[in-house]
Parts: sequence; C-alpha cells; structure tokens
Amino acid sequence: MSASVHPVAVVTGAARGIGAATVRGLAAEGWRVVAVDRCEDDPAVPYPLASRADLDTVVEEAGPDVIAATADVRDPAALTRVVQDAEGRWGGVDAAIAAAGVIAGGAPAWEVPPAVERAVLDVDLGGVLALARASIPAMLRRPAPRRGRFLAVSSAADTRGLPMLAAYCAAKSGVVGYVRALAVELADHGITANAVSPGSTDTATLRASADLYGLPAAASFAAQQPVHRLLAPEEIARALVFLADASSGGITGAVVRVDGGLSL
Repeated sequence: MSASVHPVAVVTGAARGIGAATVRGLAAEGWRVVAVDRCEDDPAVPYPLASRADLDTVVEEAGPDVIAATADVRDPAALTRVVQDAEGRWGGVDAAIAAAGVIAGGAPAWEVPPAVERAVLDVDLGGVLALARASIPAMLRRPAPRRGRFLAVSSAADTRGLPMLAAYCAAKSGVVGYVRALAVELADHGITANAVSPGSTDTATLRASADLYGLPAAASFAAQQPVHRLLAPEEIARALVFLADASSGGITGAVVRVDGGLSL
C-alpha cells in the first residue's frame, strides 16, 4: 500500500461533504488521517460553514486512526503546524488532499464585493497553495523511494463559465494550472499531483449555489448532468482515495472528472 504499513494523509475541508467522505474512505483503506477544518463561519461567505461538532462527528465515524485539527487553509503557518503534528505523531506524511472550498458571488463580477471575491480566491485557490507549501516538504522528508500524493478538488467550473461566479471559476481554473505545474516540478521526487473535478454534488456548497441562483433546491442542478442526478460526495471521494493509493503512481498532472458527464 505504501512505504509504511499505515500511510498518513492530511485532508482539508474535512468536516462535511467531499472532504468528510474522503476522510472516511481513507480510514476504511487503512490510512491514518488528520481531518482539518476551519470550524467557524466566515462573514464573507453567505451560508453557515461546518462546525467543530461536524468535524468531531466525522472523526468519530472514521475510527481511531483519525484525528481532528482546526485550521484555516488561508493560514499557511497553521497548516504547517498541522503537518508537523502529523509527522510527530505518525512519523511522516504520504498524502495531502485539499478539499476545502466555499462559493459566493451572486452578481456580475465587477459588482461582487471585494471581500467576497477575496474569500473565494483565498480559500479555493490559496488554500490549495498553502497546503502544498506545508505538506510537500514533509512528503519529501520521507526516504526514497517515496510515493507522495498531492491532490486537490477542483470543479466543473474549471472549464465552464458560470454566471455570477467568476471568482469561483477563476479559482478552480487556477487549481488545475497549479496542480499541473506541481506534477512537473515533483516528477523526479516520487510525488504525484492530480486534481479531481466534480460535477453537481449533493453538498452544502451546491445548496448555497441553488440559493445564489434563486432555485428551489440543489436537486434543480441534476437536469444539467447527463446522468440526470446529483452525485454523492462518496463518488468523488472514491476517486481521491484511488489517486492517493500507491497503485496510482502512473497518473500525474491529471484532472479526473467525476462529473456525471457535465463537461461533455
């Protein structure tokens, strides 16, 4: 499975949605996981974010090899402390998965308040960069031959222009570009970098999107996907868990689209 009997992962955005499903999926495969979330609302984000109680529930469900950590992905120093704690507890880090994300907008790009635009860019793109800065040095500290994995959750918005969500589209496009560059930079070090791009998935973020567009419910987005349904967070998580595994070493710089055909 990895260089160690129990590989170690750090997952951001872990308190609910795709992040929570990924924590559970990794734990089921024998990983030790640090589940990271902000656990606090943000005044620039127009819906409630996950709580510490949400994060604790995920950790309890995932089992004894999962621990919780509170950190804002916009704080590189906080993420570095989380990674260092994982190294101190379990001897190293083998994978980092950036699943934290927010959505906001609801107006033409030039009318979105700067604080809202900044929150989206700083969490959805800056949080990926910050996790890479914190985690890749730890993965490089694993002795060769190593099998590090850096993964980020993108979105179908990385290729589709979504009205009233320009900053979100920009952030997700940036995630793809960043991951591709990382893949090249890390090619000689035994570390891969990939993105998973979900379609409309049944999460709090999608429910916030429905509110933004004045739709009655998140289920309204199902019609735009060829599979004619919303995706479950666990479907996205399964792709992330596979890409984290040692068997995925031939895949790097890829964007794996788990989008129900939305990008067709």
